[in-house]
Amino acid sequence: MEVLSVLIRKAVEGGYISGCNIRRGNGSAAIISHLLFADDTIVFCEAKKDYLTYLSWILMWFEAASGLRINLEKSEVIPVGKVEDVAGLAAELGCKAGQLPSVYLGLPLGAPNKSSYMWDGVEERMRGKLALWKRQYISKGGRITLIKSTLASMPLYHLSLFRMPKVVARRLEKLQRDFLWGGGNLERKAHLVNWEAVCMDKEKGGLGLRKLVPLNKALLGKWVWRFAKSKDELWKQVLLAKYGQEDFGWRTKKVNGAFGVGVWKEIMKEADWCWENMVFNVGKGTRIRFWSDPWCGGEVLSHRFFQLFDLAANKNATVGDVWDQNSRFGGWNLRFLRAFNDWEMHLVADLLQVLSSQRVNVEEDSVFWKDSKNGQFGAKKAYSLLISPNGTSFPKKEIWVERVPTKLVFFAWEATWGKALTLDKLQKRGWQLPNRCFLCGCEEENINHLLIHCTVARVLWEMVLGLFGVQWVFPNSVKEVIISWKGSFVGKKRRKIWRSIPLYIFWMVWMERNRLAFRGGC
Repeated sequence: MEVLSVLIRKAVEGGYISGCNIRRGNGSAAIISHLLFADDTIVFCEAKKDYLTYLSWILMWFEAASGLRINLEKSEVIPVGKVEDVAGLAAELGCKAGQLPSVYLGLPLGAPNKSSYMWDGVEERMRGKLALWKRQYISKGGRITLIKSTLASMPLYHLSLFRMPKVVARRLEKLQRDFLWGGGNLERKAHLVNWEAVCMDKEKGGLGLRKLVPLNKALLGKWVWRFAKSKDELWKQVLLAKYGQEDFGWRTKKVNGAFGVGVWKEIMKEADWCWENMVFNVGKGTRIRFWSDPWCGGEVLSHRFFQLFDLAANKNATVGDVWDQNSRFGGWNLRFLRAFNDWEMHLVADLLQVLSSQRVNVEEDSVFWKDSKNGQFGAKKAYSLLISPNGTSFPKKEIWVERVPTKLVFFAWEATWGKALTLDKLQKRGWQLPNRCFLCGCEEENINHLLIHCTVARVLWEMVLGLFGVQWVFPNSVKEVIISWKGSFVGKKRRKIWRSIPLYIFWMVWMERNRLAFRGGC
């Protein structure tokens, strides 16, 4: 494909085909003639017959030189804007005429950025997967695995570049919810734990699934980060040519009105929160503002030393402007509008103390992501910044025990939330049922009674505890049992077994309860 790339580039330089000229005002232009990805090629050209003739010759020369054959039956001439005689232009090249919107490498081209039908293909693929699982019995634990590995990953390709309309996000999340609680048939079964809780981290009591809107924002924000980190990549050159730059090239100018392409306009809406979580790493200091950029310990000096900032002679000075290279070891040369009063000297001393660990060097200025071990952007970390914080702690390690079947873990998770469908919960949902524990027949049934305090369940607990020589005062709730089940007195070899005991007991009691409830004890 390198041969084809050279042929097209030489043809553009010779004026035989035009390419696409991207320019803003009198700024420098970016000329894009073609893009290659594996064996797919897209060529940009003005809608002139001569250009198409020359392009057809280039393709023939490429076939002769490489021994490869271009499949023109799968190729299209796609007009952008109003173009006359598209069919004639396509015939000149020997391919068919297409139109926008179209699809290239799985992504939509020319579709309205906010249109919901652009996401129809994603929804269809989701429903197709669900249809395959429709006749299979899949436990809730298995459904979690399938959602994470398959359903939740399907929209990621689109989410990484396009803004998902909220109505589409609601539809796709509803498919996931209905599958989680109803199975492949998407039956209308009770959703025992609300979706907000399900999508929290496991440490906060969720299942670790992700809500699509904040995930979309995190993935779009990655482009803001990439723009600041990238140097001479082609996509960045195109954006700079179209929009211009500000802040020493860390970002493009504001995308306004009809001039702005919807994709980049939506990405730039994520710039504020991204820059709040980025810090500058000083190199030469020529692209970092001394007072207004976060570079010195991640702080903005104009905020911390606002009294000194008011007195600064050059409020827009860069770090390089303030650094004095002429002194023997280099140093800071701060200029102010007047001499300091006695009561202001401690501020100057504090500022110099902060600056004492900072030095300018010969490297290029760069950015790094705050609170990241390697300073790089991570979608998972960015997502956690965008979701609503929740202070509720949850015994994740005690529930999600290694090598315990997922269906047992899922039930323990439901029980810890107090959401399992015991008789008291069914009554609250409108079922007219007498409430008596199916096991002991003495007390009203709720999840804490059934799994912990029921006399029948207690026999099982005491038998298991007796095997370990343990006596225990039982807590009131399932969650308290899980939290207090420490097992520091058992050896390392038996600790994993000990940690799994409550999960197995909960499951065995629940299975016996269901056997009595649905089979009448037979």
